[in-house]
Amino acid sequence: MELYNLTAHEAAAFLKEKKVSSVELTKAALGRIDAVEDKVGGYITVLRDEALKDAEKADAAIAAGEGSDFTGIPMAIKDNICTEGVLTTCASKMLYNFVSPYDATVVKKLKAEKPVFLGKANMDEFAMGSTTEHSYFKKTGNPHDVTRVPGGSSGGSAAVVSADEAFIALGSDTGGSIRQPASFCGVVGMKPTYGLVSRFGLVAFASSLDQIGTLSKDVEDCAAMLNVITGHDEMDSTSLDVEYPDYKSALKNDVKGLKIGLPKEYFEAASDEVKTAVLAAAKKFEEMGAFVEECSLSKMKYALPAYYIISSAEASSNLARYDGIKYGYRTEKFDDLIDLYTKTRSEGFGEEVKRRIMLGTYALSSGYYDAYYKKAQQVRTLIKNDFDSAFETFDVLLTPTAPTAAWKIGEKITDPMQMYAADVCTVSVNIAGLPGLALPCGKDANNMPIGMQLIGKPFGETTLLRAAYTFEQNSAFKNMKPVL
Repeated sequence: MELYNLTAHEAAAFLKEKKVSSVELTKAALGRIDAVEDKVGGYITVLRDEALKDAEKADAAIAAGEGSDFTGIPMAIKDNICTEGVLTTCASKMLYNFVSPYDATVVKKLKAEKPVFLGKANMDEFAMGSTTEHSYFKKTGNPHDVTRVPGGSSGGSAAVVSADEAFIALGSDTGGSIRQPASFCGVVGMKPTYGLVSRFGLVAFASSLDQIGTLSKDVEDCAAMLNVITGHDEMDSTSLDVEYPDYKSALKNDVKGLKIGLPKEYFEAASDEVKTAVLAAAKKFEEMGAFVEECSLSKMKYALPAYYIISSAEASSNLARYDGIKYGYRTEKFDDLIDLYTKTRSEGFGEEVKRRIMLGTYALSSGYYDAYYKKAQQVRTLIKNDFDSAFETFDVLLTPTAPTAAWKIGEKITDPMQMYAADVCTVSVNIAGLPGLALPCGKDANNMPIGMQLIGKPFGETTLLRAAYTFEQNSAFKNMKPVL
């Protein structure tokens, strides 16, 4: 086995036992990037020199007995999470030259662990998209078949973990942007409860839906990363001041007595292959001692339209700051201030971002606010109530993560409605602020990964991790390796 094939916790054990150095791990990861990045296209920025310096510092810390779970571990950060002194582009022409003057809270927390930052991962522009085809810089390929999409918007983060170009990565999830690419790329993706991870330094798309989370090779790495990035932050007014558990303590190979619900609405949109794989996973849970039963979440049919109204309205507001004045792209020729604004935004934003800004501005405009935005927020309450009712009976809900496995690059890019429909299984989790975890549970006829989604109660991360860990330990789909 090559060093880059290791999980983060396996690599950490090697470092602790002095079997390998962080410099060796980092050189292995950089060598892997050199070998496959031209096919995968998972990074916007690779921090080669900085990574090797980080590795040397990590080795010194380990030698001094100061190592932790992620000391010396090479990792990637999604390019909408601010990193001091490094480009943070959001994969947009609008921020093509923006170097952040500060670190996001999650990056600051990670730096205290002395990891190795390999670079910033590609994404859909401003996190708007489900395929990572909407990046200004490049399209990312799925490591299992580079002619297919890796999912989005955290497609770069999922792809570099799947392709062993990073041991673990951070992403963000507004409507499935961690879980769907995790499903497409055969890795583990976790979107925590809203407010559990600080959003300070995450470039905002839709503030009431955005959440930073993890993309990892297995569930154990996911739990270890949650221990680092969760916690109250006074810089984020939505950050929760609650007691945070040791998430690694949830890693028990036991689901006896766990009550799992199968919401029938999520299976109606799924392909036969996805349905078969997820129901086989449900059967596996039953064999391991869990109680599994079909249930209904009748308001889920409204989740997709409600999500696209709320998220687009918030995007319209959040992206108003990009005007060519303070930072980022500015048009070269303009007549007056209004012309400067118009041309900068027309040239700086991609088609999908402009589409959502227009949709959101319309939904917030006078005469339409009550009919659209207010109504969508009322639907949001109904969806949350639906989940609350289900969780009176069940500990966890099991669903498909996406209706299909990954499709060909270019196949849906010209049809936004088809693209939006791919989010049908994931958006409700963000609307209700719940935790969701995606992990591999099968393959389709094209040998592409299929992922299942576990949905938990608010603060139910430990239950999700326990269920996911148990399934992973007893399934054949752990750490699905692509052939590159």
